[in-house]
Amino acid sequence: MIPDDLSLVQRVDLIREVCRGQRVLHLGCTNAPYTEESIRNGTLLHEVIADVAGSLTGLDSDDDGLVALQREGFDDLVNGDLTDLDNVDLEPRFDVIIAGEIIEHLNDPGRFLSGIRRLMNPSTDLVITTVNAYCAMRFFQYGLRGKGGVNEPVHPDHVAYYSYSTLRLLLKRHNFQLRSFFFYDLGVEHRPTNRAIVNLINDICVKFSSQWADGLVAICRKVDN
Repeated sequence: MIPDDLSLVQRVDLIREVCRGQRVLHLGCTNAPYTEESIRNGTLLHEVIADVAGSLTGLDSDDDGLVALQREGFDDLVNGDLTDLDNVDLEPRFDVIIAGEIIEHLNDPGRFLSGIRRLMNPSTDLVITTVNAYCAMRFFQYGLRGKGGVNEPVHPDHVAYYSYSTLRLLLKRHNFQLRSFFFYDLGVEHRPTNRAIVNLINDICVKFSSQWADGLVAICRKVDN
């Protein structure tokens, strides 16, 4: 069962439920550059989706990651540029498209979203997840790191943060209708590697306010221009 809007969810659990029995396209399927590590520790999202989806196609431009997935037995894989989806050899045959933890890496998110539209039917659900600009846990970490603010707790490949308002507006500008919006909590795959105090701060904050959570989930469909 999909939870109510703006509730606190576990990202992987929600994606698993949305994909159950569906024809799924997974964008950024390799989790580059951590593909091998994710396979070893059992946290690769593509494997999670494969366990429940009716069919699963993966798309990524990371050659090494795609080879690693092939070694794991995945054969429905497409090598394609996420910012040039108009030229990817795929038809709009999917029930669900997963774009997990991608949009914050992209120089041109608008081009990415425009390209996705070609791969969607009117009933296709696009699921976007991304880190939350107002995550209390990262504010806490950043405040304690010092060094004049240059030692930021951010992925080295991220170029943007999104919030409830900014992600909604971006989707609206590119002709997507938002169906559901959630905040996702700190995942079980990250808790073991965090300091205990960081996990504690997260848990206290989200208990009082879900919008201080780790990330965002938007589920939407395309609308006519």
